[in-house]
Amino acid sequence: MLTFEDCLGLCDLSEEEIRAIAEHEHLPEITALEYGEYLIHTAEGERKIKSMILDDIEHSKKQGNIKHAKFLESVLMHFLLTHPKLTA
Repeated sequence: MLTFEDCLGLCDLSEEEIRAIAEHEHLPEITALEYGEYLIHTAEGERKIKSMILDDIEHSKKQGNIKHAKFLESVLMHFLLTHPKLTA
């Protein structure tokens, strides 16, 4: 049986990016990993994941959870660095 860590090793997203997808979509992390891996290989997937993280940041700020918003901002920065065509 494959573990979450095994699947993460095969995924083109970081664990934090997967957790942001799970948070946004209200999914278990393993399901978010599968969904994220699918999305990252579609034409609009990278933009969709970026949008999810941005939504999570905004939601955290509205809830007054600035610490989590700052964490998600670092997740977004990593995502943008590892997927540079999004910044163009």
